[in-house]
Amino acid sequence: MLTIVVLAVLVVAFMFFSGVYTDVLWYNQVDFSEVFWTEIWTRAALFAIGGVLMGAAVWLSMWLAWRSRPQNLQSQTRDSLAQYQKQLEPMRRLVFIGIPVVIGFFAGSAAMNGWQDVLLFFNQEPYGQVDPEFGLDFMFFMATLPFLGLIVGFLVSVVLIAGIAGLLVHYLYGSIRVKEQGGIVIESPARIHLGVFVALFLLLQAGNYWLNRFRTLQSQDGNWAGAMYTDVNAVIPTSTILAVAAALVAILFIVTAITGKWRISLVGAAGLVIAAIVAGAAYPFLIQEYQVRPSEVTLEQDYINRNIEHTREAYGLADVESTGYAGETEAAAGSLSGEEASTSNIRLMDPNLLSRTFGQLQQFRPYYAFPETLHVDRYDVEGESQDTILSVRDVNVDPTSSWVNQHITYTHGYGMVAADASEVAAGGRPSFLLSGIPTSGALGSDETYEPRIYFGMNSPSYSIVGAPEGAPERERDRPQDAASDQDTTYTFTGEGGPSVGGFFNQLVYAIKFGSTEILLSSDVNSESQILYDRNPIERVQKVAPYLTVDSNAYPAIVDGRVQWIVEGYTTSDKFPYSTAQQLDSATRDGLNTDATANLSGQVNYMRNSVKATVDAYDGSVNLYAWDEEDPLLKAWQKVYPTSLQPYSEMSAELMDHVRYPEDMFKVQRELLGRYHVTNPVDFYENNDAWSVPADPTQDDDTVKVPPYYMTLRMPGKDEPAFQLTSTYIPQVTQDAQTRNVLYGYLAANGDAGTGEDGVKSEDYGHLQLLELPRQTSIPGPGQAQAQFDSNAQVSQELNLLRQGASEVINGNLITLPVAEGIMYVQPVYIQSTGTTSYPTLRRVLVSFGEDQIGFAPTLEEAMDQVFGGDSGATVDSGEDPTDDSSIDDPAAEEPGSQPSPPESQSAQEQLGQALTDANEAIQASEEAMANGDWTAYGEAQTRLNDALSRALEADEAIRGEATPDEGAEAPADGEQTEPPAEEGTEG
Repeated sequence: MLTIVVLAVLVVAFMFFSGVYTDVLWYNQVDFSEVFWTEIWTRAALFAIGGVLMGAAVWLSMWLAWRSRPQNLQSQTRDSLAQYQKQLEPMRRLVFIGIPVVIGFFAGSAAMNGWQDVLLFFNQEPYGQVDPEFGLDFMFFMATLPFLGLIVGFLVSVVLIAGIAGLLVHYLYGSIRVKEQGGIVIESPARIHLGVFVALFLLLQAGNYWLNRFRTLQSQDGNWAGAMYTDVNAVIPTSTILAVAAALVAILFIVTAITGKWRISLVGAAGLVIAAIVAGAAYPFLIQEYQVRPSEVTLEQDYINRNIEHTREAYGLADVESTGYAGETEAAAGSLSGEEASTSNIRLMDPNLLSRTFGQLQQFRPYYAFPETLHVDRYDVEGESQDTILSVRDVNVDPTSSWVNQHITYTHGYGMVAADASEVAAGGRPSFLLSGIPTSGALGSDETYEPRIYFGMNSPSYSIVGAPEGAPERERDRPQDAASDQDTTYTFTGEGGPSVGGFFNQLVYAIKFGSTEILLSSDVNSESQILYDRNPIERVQKVAPYLTVDSNAYPAIVDGRVQWIVEGYTTSDKFPYSTAQQLDSATRDGLNTDATANLSGQVNYMRNSVKATVDAYDGSVNLYAWDEEDPLLKAWQKVYPTSLQPYSEMSAELMDHVRYPEDMFKVQRELLGRYHVTNPVDFYENNDAWSVPADPTQDDDTVKVPPYYMTLRMPGKDEPAFQLTSTYIPQVTQDAQTRNVLYGYLAANGDAGTGEDGVKSEDYGHLQLLELPRQTSIPGPGQAQAQFDSNAQVSQELNLLRQGASEVINGNLITLPVAEGIMYVQPVYIQSTGTTSYPTLRRVLVSFGEDQIGFAPTLEEAMDQVFGGDSGATVDSGEDPTDDSSIDDPAAEEPGSQPSPPESQSAQEQLGQALTDANEAIQASEEAMANGDWTAYGEAQTRLNDALSRALEADEAIRGEATPDEGAEAPADGEQTEPPAEEGTEG
């Protein structure tokens, strides 16, 4: 049995050692060992201090109680206690040592969890601003106060546990005993013990009362954060009184311990309890109910103003530029003249819908995959900045495949795929700027950047790579070309992970991942490396545990490498007078509905202090101190002096791809719904509160519209910039009807690059808020979507597009401030049935003002329809999406492909022929699907798209030929008519 126990202990110890050892290897490999050892040594020190302090206090309390036990009391103690004493005495020393050790172990484990608070306290930097109540620097509240609370809370635990342990020993050995005839006898040693420990507890409680004075400035209770009138005039003074009272009662218990007179100390304790109830609860309640509530706006005005100022400071909103905006509603001809900087980059390719399109056109192999939501960035194309939709072609490993396939063969993705965000290719497909295998295009080729993606959002949990020179290549690399059925192989040549070339390292990693194959496989060789922790977000979080990391990382080609760019935030929930935000609810929107994928926790201070990059090939991590004035970041730079680089070390190309952080923008826009109001009286009355509108393309009306990245020129600015934008409508309240009209438009400048290495643009991060006149009725996103859906012309054409069970999908609803008004643009996609179908752009919806709507194959045509036949803007949005003639598709030359309609046919005949062809194509699609003939299915789908395009053209021709004599009077521009009835379609 002893042998088994020893072996079990050794196995457990070795498993613990292997976990620490693999962490050492990992941190050494990424060159962040400083982070690992700083945390380890700090935790170890706190564990030792907390454990020793608690263990020593418990042991001392028990030992003193035993040493001072009364002698010859067998006749006065109960038989049961005497029996316990006999059983305890042989093992008393073991118990007196074992109990403190066990309690000390748990206390040390709890103490080491406060390692970040301790490091922040000892390395804090002044904020440079003081609070309005106590005149203390803000860092006192974010660093000193949490540390003091940690110390006092731990000492209270020590006093309580040690005191109780000593009292139990006193009771067991008779110093405290119950008389048979009633009453309690407390011997002098027990009395001293009890008096001292109660006095210590009360002194610590006095410290808590004193600290509570400062905690009122961090309070989130009530209608506004911070110390309000009642707190300042009742809670803070009574906390001071209670602190003094607790200290005085502590002195009384010391007197009792000496004199043995309990009455005065018990009266003092009772008085303290009554004072805590009356002064700590009842008095503030009476002040709030009978003094503040009747005159709330007058008494709270100054404190509300503190809340407004400090909340805006804590979230970086102090310098928001609020400007009035005209909110024009009349769409006159030529209104968009001079707006080309904004209209030329209108996003027609929706990154939220095109993952399937990218997959069908650019996946090439089942072991590749694209994320559900693509990324938005900008690149120089022929000397001009162009918004792009992009993604890496990540590896997609079948989890049911063999261990060799999962961890040896399929190790990496291949290449970037990028498309013009505003340009459309033939057939409504993306206009690719970088595509194919090998990759090529306007953005470069395999010769200009390293295309292999070993570190990505979908990488395997671990891969074993590397081999001696001349050894066979085991990794599946890529198809030889896009049309080839042969794949190439590859061997990783970088330094991406710890070595597993030796037996010992293989053993510890086999334990870490629970995989004996690592130890036994012949594919693991002397040069093997193991790549793990490959998700860029998790990788940054691991090397920077003091940061809150953005939930969305995006790739960019920078200096010949694919780099993942990750946003890091310093956060706190201790900033005085600042309103707290739940990150989960604030960052959830139409693109991030999964709560597990969002940020979590509550904060009331947030700064985008760090920009991080993760190399997609070798996983190397770089942290750049972005907000060098942030006092929290300054403190962490003192803790980790070598792990952060100044942003001046960033290359010009990396700067060009830095953008404004998405999650922080979501938190800021949520707060600005109320905190755009800076007058405390108006803020109190809440008469101009806003809400972020619901996403009109979602079925759930509680899901907020996501912010959109796009290049545009904001009103009053000379140059366009890559902005992150969002809109506001009047505040949405439960069970109340809300007007879906536009009240505000928020944009954050995300252009950091200046063309020089390490030089940040002065305009980066500038927040501009456009406030629209309240008397106008500019439609909000929901109302604009409703107008699109109910318009007679739109409904009729969409009904035609739905012929043959094709699905009509509304793309992102883009909001643009142009021509002194608001223009909405929405791409409309068509997707036919079948597993291999994908969305293609077929129409563009445009609206301006209250009722001007355009619906056409191209953006320029749609804008011309809205703005009197000529918008004044020239937009190169690519090819006509309804023209499939230039698509390189084998079906175009097949005998069964649909011919173009003869010119001799009337428009009505052409419509009938097109619908007939569409039905035939549908039947062919269904037959091919049933037979599993996907080549025939693709050809049939091409014929179906062609037939639907011809049907739309014929329908437009029919409506163009109609005159008022042929029916009812034609509707005026923008007037809505009842659409043709169709089952399952809302008018």
